[in-house]
Amino acid sequence: MRILVTNDDGIYSPGVAALAEVAAKFGEVRIVAPHVEMSSAGHSITAARPLSYKRTPMREIEAYRVNGTPADCVTLGVSQWQHVDLVLSGINLGSNLGNALWHSGTLAGAKQAALLGLRGIAFSTPATETEPDFEVLKPWVAKVLGLLIPASELVLVNVNLPAAMPSGILWTRQSVRHYDGKVVPANDPMGRPHFWFTVIPVEETEEDTDRWAIERGYVSMTPLRLDLTDEALLKGVRIRRPVESISFA
Repeated sequence: MRILVTNDDGIYSPGVAALAEVAAKFGEVRIVAPHVEMSSAGHSITAARPLSYKRTPMREIEAYRVNGTPADCVTLGVSQWQHVDLVLSGINLGSNLGNALWHSGTLAGAKQAALLGLRGIAFSTPATETEPDFEVLKPWVAKVLGLLIPASELVLVNVNLPAAMPSGILWTRQSVRHYDGKVVPANDPMGRPHFWFTVIPVEETEEDTDRWAIERGYVSMTPLRLDLTDEALLKGVRIRRPVESISFA
């Protein structure tokens, strides 16, 4: 099995090294990651300039850095390394829960794999004042991969690991909490105005969601899909608001 590993924290993040080390137990591994941090890049791709693909020294793992986004890295990595079976993204330094899935560069790496007809799994863990204890987390990453790799029906999965020793592993759904978005103005040291985007949660965590599991110390595994269509709503709106009779002639 060929496993491509990427992230959005950059090629030198300890999280991508930890994930690659565990992945090497399951197959042949190559790292292809951004040359700098690309957190919250979402699923952006680079179309207005060429990309570079440079060999980067990494201990025991073949690695390349790309001057682009996580999605760029996966597309370029797959094109330069034939017959990739699985793409892993992470381990991100910061959780990707709930609404964060929309702008997560980490998840975008796994999503790009799914768009290319491959399987993708994203891994994240909370960012705290100290670096995550990857030695504690690596056996749990191995447990998750042992569960997910044989499950070929799971094309795209978002995994979150708690900061401390996990209590176990749970299947979860995405937490869809609403947020009160805020723009906080401030000034830089030169007195020039700048702005921070921040959010305040305005609803409680829903039971059995990714956020609910992490708050209780569990590893959260959330199966996702690329099709965003609300099937139930589409079926109903076709009945309630038919459009076949509308004509502009």
